[in-house]
Amino acid sequence: MAIEPGSGATASEQMAFRAAQELRDGDVVFVGIGLPNLACNLARATHAPGLFMIYESGAVGAIPERLPVSIGDPSLVTDSLAVVSQADIFQCLLQRGLIEVGFLGGAQVDRWGNINTTVIGDYAQPKVRLPGSGGACEIAVHARRLLIVMRMSRRTFVERCDFITSPGHRMNGKSRAELGMPGGGPTRIITDLGVLSFDATGEAVLTELYPGITVERVKEACGWPLEVARDLKTADTPAAPVLRLLRERLDPKRLYL
Repeated sequence: MAIEPGSGATASEQMAFRAAQELRDGDVVFVGIGLPNLACNLARATHAPGLFMIYESGAVGAIPERLPVSIGDPSLVTDSLAVVSQADIFQCLLQRGLIEVGFLGGAQVDRWGNINTTVIGDYAQPKVRLPGSGGACEIAVHARRLLIVMRMSRRTFVERCDFITSPGHRMNGKSRAELGMPGGGPTRIITDLGVLSFDATGEAVLTELYPGITVERVKEACGWPLEVARDLKTADTPAAPVLRLLRERLDPKRLYL
């Protein structure tokens, strides 16, 4: 799907580009596979050459020569500063508050940024059983800021998650502070239609639209009455050099684009 007639950018390219804009030079990022990894590589190739990437599998300071196809891809070891155990990743880095940015996605997300990757339906008798948390809950609890990357639909953006795998800003009426969570929680939900940010109460609010997308279309794709920021902005689209970088150098085999 093109974001804007004549722009040539697909939804995946727009999402990777917008996610990359959230990263700063020198950030320590706990990154997974897919669009988040592509966004990190784009940021490092453009405005954030000092981006420091850490993978759950144990690769620290990885600089993969190609896009990894899984968290255990051997390309992650290439030129990494260290390869350590998962226990070291979580206990010595994440739980000590040394991860500045975490990336997550999921099957469901609600207005408070809670994410479900466990079950669809009742936990005891689910309609669909999902992979579960892995390290997602720890990332959501401890990262200084969290970026959520998900395509938007009423099936995925729900009034209430069937199960909360990874906490957002409020759960069962209680805030992160009340629950003793040290991390900052989600700051952006980057979708294929626009960008949601979180207000002072911790609720997701539409703050950016992609060119050619209307507020009505975003609201139709959201499972709760979505608030819209007064200063709603139009997001930038990737310029031709950025699109060439994504397509020809960063993901030439179109693994994630």
